Amino acid sequence: MADLFIDLTAPNGKTYTQPLGLFINNEFVKAKSDSTITSIYAADETEIATVQAAGSEDVDLAVKAAKVALKSPAWKLLPATDRGILMNKLADLMEKNVELLATIDAWDNGKPYFEALTGDLPEAIGTIRYYAGFADKSFGQTISTTPQKFAYTIRQPIGVVGQIIPWNYPLSMACWKLGPALACGNTVVLKAAEQTPLSILVFATLVKEAGFPPGVVNLINGYGREAGAALVSHPDVDKVAFTGSTATARTIMKLAAG
Repeated sequence: MADLFIDLTAPNGKTYTQPLGLFINNEFVKAKSDSTITSIYAADETEIATVQAAGSEDVDLAVKAAKVALKSPAWKLLPATDRGILMNKLADLMEKNVELLATIDAWDNGKPYFEALTGDLPEAIGTIRYYAGFADKSFGQTISTTPQKFAYTIRQPIGVVGQIIPWNYPLSMACWKLGPALACGNTVVLKAAEQTPLSILVFATLVKEAGFPPGVVNLINGYGREAGAALVSHPDVDKVAFTGSTATARTIMKLAAG
């Protein structure tokens, strides 16, 4: 849909196509909530772009996509080593587009471009590479008890993981959350901070290009009271990962407990 993408030129002259939709099931879609979020350039308070903001119905669709992907042979039966290969492909694409990703994070977040380019992005890429290597190194063990018994442990994905990240390190925070979850075979619905909604959507295009099956990684924007609350309280979300304030964390614990 044409209204889900916009061509932008950043202050440093970098031009690119900015997705505006919710990334659900490997596609950008319009929010059923009809809600939006406008990103503001901190230097002069001008509007950069307006993106779709998820409501409870959109969150439900994202979680359902993640649940289907969790049981899909394309992901469930994918060898752990191949999961790592996919993650390394994603890291390769991040490196290929590192200047663009740093540009968007600096523009959207308000931090210096040099800091994003030389600090945040190398860390984010390194995180994905680290967990790519971990993907086939998480396994169970046999345990010696008595000759009459055979004891063993196995490691299995937790399931659908809901993730919420803050604004200060947009892509670094996303990779800290996504890396371990994907390495262990989980599927994810990640909500970006409402203050920094742009780079995660460009990152989503790289997720699809890397070859992740539909529904494995779902990336949405939305307000905490609507999308965040719907995500952490969803009955099909098996784990919640959150970075942010203590007050919000307490609210999340209450919502997640039902």
